[in-house]
Amino acid sequence: MLVSVIKANYIKEYKVKLHFDNGESGIVDLESTIFNDHRKIFKPLRNIDFFKSFKLDSWTMTWSNEADFSPEFLYDLSLKSKEKAHGNR
Repeated sequence: MLVSVIKANYIKEYKVKLHFDNGESGIVDLESTIFNDHRKIFKPLRNIDFFKSFKLDSWTMTWSNEADFSPEFLYDLSLKSKEKAHGNR
């Protein structure tokens, strides 16, 4: 499914509430992704102040070091977060 992030609001720690162009929204926690991914581009995101400096381009969250996550990945994370919150595994 092709989807774009149209709005993002920082919540706390590495959590962001995302709104997608299909009308869905959800909270993603990117902490484990950032700290478990060993690619150099994600290392600056471990600094919470840098993490909070994200912007939106025409389709997803981005950072000044050109790091980003695909909107489909973010959408899937938001769905998993909802399922976990409702006890559906």
